Amino acid sequence: MSLTVESVTTQEEACRLHSFDSNVAWEIGNIIRTNAQQKFTRPVVIYIAHANSSQLLFFATSGPGTLPDNMHWVKRKEAVVLRWGCSTMRMRLSLQAKEKTLQEVYEMADPSIYGVHGGGFPVKVKGVEGVVGVIVVSGLAQEDDHSVIVDGIQAYLAKNS
Repeated sequence: MSLTVESVTTQEEACRLHSFDSNVAWEIGNIIRTNAQQKFTRPVVIYIAHANSSQLLFFATSGPGTLPDNMHWVKRKEAVVLRWGCSTMRMRLSLQAKEKTLQEVYEMADPSIYGVHGGGFPVKVKGVEGVVGVIVVSGLAQEDDHSVIVDGIQAYLAKNS
């Protein structure tokens, strides 16, 4: 499936949770980890935190072989989600559609603190305005980083509806 701004926006809305706390983060994180282990040979970092305090709720790798660079990407993707309230994939696709860079659109002197690559996803809760948390996966192709998060949230919602 080819991702578009519209399809990713639809995914974000479909992945809205009923609630979010450390237990939910733990369940979603473990689903993502298991899916990453089953579907990919490359290891990933999985990071889930509260939006308002960046309190870490879940952190794991899917296996040995991740690098310190993965955490650098985690923080850059997290910064995009927290600043603009959307997934890094949606931001990337939106910029591509405009044929612009982040620096051009937002007139930034230093855009290096932001990572506009798939794999950062907002945690939103039904009936709550804004982003309450962030999920980041780093280590795969950006489309796969994104899809493993979406698949994990969808599996959690299917189990807990």
